[in-house]
Amino acid sequence: MGIEAIGLNDPAIDAEVISVAYFGYRNLGLKKFRLDVTSLGDSTSRAHHRVELMKFIDAMNIDDATRARATLNPLRLFDDKREDVARQMASAPLLRDFLTEESKNHFAQVLSYLDALEIPYSLNPRMVRGLDYYTGTTFEFVHELLGAQSGIGGGGRYDGLMESLGGQKLSGIGFGLGVDRTLLACEAEGIDYSTTNTPDLFLIPLGDGAMNNALALAGKLRNAGFIVDLAFGDRSLKGAMKAADKSGARFSLVLGEDEIASGRGELKEMSTGSAQSVTLSALESALSAR
Repeated sequence: MGIEAIGLNDPAIDAEVISVAYFGYRNLGLKKFRLDVTSLGDSTSRAHHRVELMKFIDAMNIDDATRARATLNPLRLFDDKREDVARQMASAPLLRDFLTEESKNHFAQVLSYLDALEIPYSLNPRMVRGLDYYTGTTFEFVHELLGAQSGIGGGGRYDGLMESLGGQKLSGIGFGLGVDRTLLACEAEGIDYSTTNTPDLFLIPLGDGAMNNALALAGKLRNAGFIVDLAFGDRSLKGAMKAADKSGARFSLVLGEDEIASGRGELKEMSTGSAQSVTLSALESALSAR
């Protein structure tokens, strides 16, 4: 999942985008993660840095394939996990030392806004994102309990990307968060979300026309804040009840021709099997009361 903020090259937007991800993780209960930030500068910054970095790489003892990759994007060597390459790159020139005044000032403002938001961060001048179009503010969220695959999300500014693809000359910043990685991080910290979104009610439409009524009723209850699931497909009552039980729903309600005609149904509590006769128009109140 992710967000994009397009059209403004404002350091406050950078901090706002980062804050959405940071507080999203915090609201899940995650604690053992850190935010790494850096600036990849503007085109002038990167051009000056590339000249010096390529001079450094040309003098390195590396294989031809690695040298070819460095020609395409020399920054990628900062992320090379091989011990010999990492050891040589430890003394490579860093982009932060080639930032223009404009890039420096933009990044300094981003950091000041993160401080104002009380968002802790680590400066990581060797950080490299997996995509080559990032510019300026760049960031990554790393979880300490996930081993080698520790990144749970990240992103950055991509000024110039849309123009290079034939679109308007617009700046932008965004992020992508790994849902699976985030759930693994929750699991590693002992945070269990496996039963958070079980349905309050499982509706079982039976007979012709029942699905229209079931969908309308589900929509009304969902708008009222309830989690509602339905039995889809041509299931028998027995099969639909099995699906209701498997869903973990607290209540179920059969919606057949008789229930639709009378405007009443049996609200069944799945854990006990007890049932309460309710009018369909008052189902929302009955669920709230229970």
